[in-house]
Amino acid sequence: MSEPRETTPPAQVVGIRFHYAGPIHPYACGSLTLQAGDQVVVETERGTALATVAAVLGPAPAPEGEGRRMRVIKKADSRDVARQDNQMQRARDAQRIALHRIRERELAMKLINVEGQLDAGKMVFYFSASGRVDFRDLVRDLAQTLHCRVEMKQIGARDETKITGGVGPCGRELCCSSWMTEFQPVSLNMAKAQGLSLNPSKLAGMCGRLKCCLRYEYDTYRELGRKLPSIGAAVVCVKGDGVVTRQNILQQTVMVRREDGSEVEATLDDLVQRKPQ
Repeated sequence: MSEPRETTPPAQVVGIRFHYAGPIHPYACGSLTLQAGDQVVVETERGTALATVAAVLGPAPAPEGEGRRMRVIKKADSRDVARQDNQMQRARDAQRIALHRIRERELAMKLINVEGQLDAGKMVFYFSASGRVDFRDLVRDLAQTLHCRVEMKQIGARDETKITGGVGPCGRELCCSSWMTEFQPVSLNMAKAQGLSLNPSKLAGMCGRLKCCLRYEYDTYRELGRKLPSIGAAVVCVKGDGVVTRQNILQQTVMVRREDGSEVEATLDDLVQRKPQ
């Protein structure tokens, strides 16, 4: 008879956020007693970093097939906060140096942000560019000047806008930089389903891509639209038989062109039945 396999007890897990409006990552916290808002020192793939507890998730089993879960090393103290402040100042200095080096080399790239690790062993330079950029010489120069490892990371237009921030045409701070934790796919079909004008200048956000807010009411419009006859459908209506020319999704009505050429607005209750198409 085989012995029962020992199971690892679920670890205490907290949700960690590295940036304001950034994604939340599950981290094992061991015996540490943490609560939302606590600053902690955590391990990352690039070294140690200062982060904030966004939520206490409770016991959770180890992830399957993903290796071990990253862990919280300790609660941050005043020395860790001071080290973080020094590292942020060092990152700002590094950004000024990198901008100067980029201009000297006339590289077709736009430097967005620089991040340093708490242990000061590595700096990550985020940039945007329309194509590939040969920055090998730049990396060597920066590594020699800053005395640390240097990583260049190219980001897209949406990530660039999330980092830089701004105010949208609605007059409010951009969703991506104020509360959105991750980007969701947005398509032109979402604008069509909501009956919006397909004007690129009105549909594009500050990043030049389709506005993220096109997603917000899309599911509601799609669900309500399913209840209405499609445009071009022949219908039997108490106000006169005809063909549907337009849907008013929020009002749950349709415009029907009758046989005499006139149009009338009809509710679902006015549509007795639908003719086979």
